[in-house]
Amino acid sequence: MEDDREWMYEGRIVNGMFSNEWGDKVDEFVAFALRHPECVYGVTAIRCPFTLVKCQNKKFLNVETVKVHLYRNGFVPDYYVWIYHGEKQVHQRCSSSVRVLVSETDQMVSDNMNHNTYHIMVCDAAGPEFNPGEEPNAEAKNFYDMIRAGDKPVYEGNSKHTQLSAAVRMLEIKCRHRCSQAWFDDISNFIQELLPQDNLMPLDFNSTKKLVRGLGLLVQVIHCYVNSCMIYWGDDSDLNNCKKCGHARYKQKVRGSRNRLYIRKLKVPYKKMHYFPITPRLQRLYASTATANEIRWHSEHHMEDGKMCHPSDAPAWKHFDGCFPDFSSEVRNVRLGLFADGFQPIGQSGQQYSLWPMVVTPYNLPPDLYVFL
Repeated sequence: MEDDREWMYEGRIVNGMFSNEWGDKVDEFVAFALRHPECVYGVTAIRCPFTLVKCQNKKFLNVETVKVHLYRNGFVPDYYVWIYHGEKQVHQRCSSSVRVLVSETDQMVSDNMNHNTYHIMVCDAAGPEFNPGEEPNAEAKNFYDMIRAGDKPVYEGNSKHTQLSAAVRMLEIKCRHRCSQAWFDDISNFIQELLPQDNLMPLDFNSTKKLVRGLGLLVQVIHCYVNSCMIYWGDDSDLNNCKKCGHARYKQKVRGSRNRLYIRKLKVPYKKMHYFPITPRLQRLYASTATANEIRWHSEHHMEDGKMCHPSDAPAWKHFDGCFPDFSSEVRNVRLGLFADGFQPIGQSGQQYSLWPMVVTPYNLPPDLYVFL
């Protein structure tokens, strides 16, 4: 790929018509992005560098839609270094009119981690307080294991996927198509039959989860009383009966047959809930190089054609800023929205079950990000 990329912003339209030469360059750009699987979603979806606010290298679209967007209005300004499409090297440019915006953090990660996208993902998961120079405890060992998994190809000679990227891609496919764990295990076994014997592909679902566990965030399972009187948490976490009515916490007996009654060996609660702690998730937003800059989006964006596209455009938001100037003066302060609504999804067995989620989302982010989160 040539260093001079002035073509991205010049020569798109010649004599009132789209330039064939410019179109060829766009095809080269798309082909370049597709050669980097770590920057491709699914089969042919890449980040769209279109100038529209909803795109701007945030949204994944299929390549044909990306081409249409680029023909319509061109590239996002100052995107001379294709960092969202797999470019490894920061180009040195002589033109003083060109501004390549690369943060110190991005540059440091790129230099020290050899521009590997999965290295960056592992570093974001470790957080800014992690010190790899310390004596390797259990947490540090997991970190180094993921770093090594991000370096090793799935098998000798494969340049498209590392052990880590293959594991992440397999889990992404499982979630996207809502596949069962048994399906995952069967596909993993079949892949083992196709690959060389010394391959590093995880053997099943459990080994895949174990490999990428350090990239995730903690989820707490909290037991509840069957009628929602209380939760067994904090000082009450060791109780075996409800404080209100004395009902047992665990299911005690299960009838195995007509004439046989046995005690359940495993303690199974009558009811439980999943709690996703908010503090480490907010810390991840600030620690990640992919989202840290977006925290200020709510104060830096501009309304398009006077239309409200974000809660920060509303009079209520501005009224809040006026009432609490100390808080609003720091644009990186977190503004949270709470959603609570019940619904009944249908399981694979066809039976309905009730959910009543409480969802908290940060309004600092652009609409397409905070809705997705």
